[in-house]
Amino acid sequence: MGSKNKLKRFKENETFHNVYQPSREELVDATYKLKGNWRNEVFKNNNPLILELGCGKGEYTVGLAKRYPNKNFIGIDIKGARFWRGAKTAIEEDIPNAAFIRTQIELIESVFEENEVDEIWITFPDPQIKYQRTKHRMTNLQFLERYKKVLKPNGLMHLKTDSEFMHGYTLGLLHGAGYEVLYANHNVYKLEGSPEDVTEIQTFYENQYLDKDKAITYIRFKIN
Repeated sequence: MGSKNKLKRFKENETFHNVYQPSREELVDATYKLKGNWRNEVFKNNNPLILELGCGKGEYTVGLAKRYPNKNFIGIDIKGARFWRGAKTAIEEDIPNAAFIRTQIELIESVFEENEVDEIWITFPDPQIKYQRTKHRMTNLQFLERYKKVLKPNGLMHLKTDSEFMHGYTLGLLHGAGYEVLYANHNVYKLEGSPEDVTEIQTFYENQYLDKDKAITYIRFKIN
């Protein structure tokens, strides 16, 4: 994507009513006014709040919001030029229960209050295969502890990935930590019984993986 296109999308994001871009200072200083108030201030309801972390183009956030109109969805990514597409689609198609936040996942506890979130989806994260990149894997223990703080008791986690490494790493970590694995599938499009919200919504990159006949895996779990 050219720099002119990126700048254009950044500017357009600033005009979208469904895009939120808190400053790092607001988050670090614990002064972000929407923390604990997403339902009341943004969605104007008390419906469940569900996050997609590392949402990319926002296809999953928008797809889930269309599928579940009685739930609120927020896509989070540091790359606003990517989720611009999802935010724009939500506006064009009048999807009021989809929003987007531009921030780092590491700051999630500064964006949401304790027990404010009902579910978290992680879709096609970078597996960070090299050992020295372990701290950046979105399902390492440090990240799971962050998610645990903002999730309600018994809140659900979802991991959908094309990486066999990420799938195996996460399963091993969850079992080792004593967390509850509710469902695991190492090839959701080939094995029967896959959840519909896993197979009916496909991202841009997921379609590319499927064209190459890569297996798509899925884990549903709790981190109580």
